[in-house]
Amino acid sequence: MPRSKMEFGRYLRQLELNGWGKEGQKRLGAAHVFMAGVGGLGSSAGIYLAAAGVGKITVCDSDRVELSNLNRQTLYGLADVGMPKAFLAAKRLKEFNPQIEVVPNMAEIDHGGAKKLIEGADLVLDCLDNLETRIAVNRASIATGIPMIFAACSELTGHLSFLHPPETPCLECFVSRTPPAVEPPIPGVTPGTMGALQAMEAIKYLLGVGENLTGRLLILEGMEPRIDVVDIERDPDCPACRGLR
Repeated sequence: MPRSKMEFGRYLRQLELNGWGKEGQKRLGAAHVFMAGVGGLGSSAGIYLAAAGVGKITVCDSDRVELSNLNRQTLYGLADVGMPKAFLAAKRLKEFNPQIEVVPNMAEIDHGGAKKLIEGADLVLDCLDNLETRIAVNRASIATGIPMIFAACSELTGHLSFLHPPETPCLECFVSRTPPAVEPPIPGVTPGTMGALQAMEAIKYLLGVGENLTGRLLILEGMEPRIDVVDIERDPDCPACRGLR
């Protein structure tokens, strides 16, 4: 918990939420969230996790900032082009909330190392933008039993779900295993919105309040606009979670 009245005051408004309070803030302060990717989704999710007082956030991304990132990756600016995202993100989040610990990791997330990377975390946020790395994180989440919050964006459409098999489907139960032929257009507002929703799902889970999107997929259609929540089921032939009980 915050050590002084000034530090306590940072969280005062959220403590009033039913089920949060001082004990909830202690739980957040003791929690460790692993963020796979700190691009558009991760920039948004990271800010709100830091603001809420999640005690430890590991930000893992092997990429460097590119000029084309700046329309949506709000942790970075023009002077950061060419710099490693993980270290910049950690620095910015720590500046935003000095009370928390933010650990940068520039490791490449792949099938060989993903399990080791996420071990010790209470929760994983899939803030990635490519299918192969998502699958690696999904497999690691299954192997360790650490729940994962998935989000994905394309144009003005976003998808979100809370995954913790065998209680829920895993990512490969409902996501196509064929990557898109081309990168979709992506304005900043879509990952900004979906990253904030990822942070909301994370905070609810860590506090033990409300309901998570277990067995459900939230679909945001920004163009129309419309939000749908649809049921999703485990695929008995899923190569990732088949056989889990």
